[in-house]
Amino acid sequence: MNCRICSSESKEIFSAKILNKHLVKYYHCPECDFLQTEDPFWLDEAYKSAIAITDTGIIKRNQLFAKRSSAVISSFYNSNKKFLDFASGYGIFVRIMRDFGFDFYWYDPFAENLFAKGFEYNKQDNILLITAFECFEHFANPLEEIEKMLQISTNIIFSTRVFQGVPPKPNDWWYYSLDSGQHISFYSTKTLKHLADKFSLHLNSDNKAFHMLSKEKHNNLWFNFIMKLSDLGLTKLFQFGLKSKTEADNEFLSKKNKNN
Repeated sequence: MNCRICSSESKEIFSAKILNKHLVKYYHCPECDFLQTEDPFWLDEAYKSAIAITDTGIIKRNQLFAKRSSAVISSFYNSNKKFLDFASGYGIFVRIMRDFGFDFYWYDPFAENLFAKGFEYNKQDNILLITAFECFEHFANPLEEIEKMLQISTNIIFSTRVFQGVPPKPNDWWYYSLDSGQHISFYSTKTLKHLADKFSLHLNSDNKAFHMLSKEKHNNLWFNFIMKLSDLGLTKLFQFGLKSKTEADNEFLSKKNKNN
């Protein structure tokens, strides 16, 4: 089986039971370190619900990524520009970022926008940066999805847990998400560096779960330092000069509803 990242021949390294019934083969690429399942024939079953019932960390994760994104955007970019959350799910992250004062918009063809209605992505918008959280591991064709993002912006903050060295066995890593069947692509830091080189981008990473691809080169020590500050609750340092959009959004949506 060929690697979906670099097209090299991948080797079968183990099998695991997905959705408690499908025995699925996993293939590891010796060139770029990418780990992938066999062709995912079970996805219709896995996506009966866009958000897996076992995803109990959805709120906590969005809060964490919002703090970290605030720090990264404010440190490296113009906070007053427009931003897009790719694969937004229910819109929790977009709502949090708008509450922080960032002009964020929602995009997800597979989920219902519950919390960011009225702030859907307009293709005419000039987007400075994209966020893409917990979706890289869902990609059946990672290169195609990344190319879609790069057509919108060459700056991408994203999350996916990475392994280092030999890929963990199925029972040793919860991130395989065998019960949900939705995680089919897995990366190491080496894989992410390969992707950065492939698209002529620079990689920043904490070598765990939080990463950034960008056209400009940014200091990785500073990238990790500001994330630690945000994790310590010092988010306000990175929101200086921004005004929450909570009330303004309420007024905008109220007027919009009256005119409809």
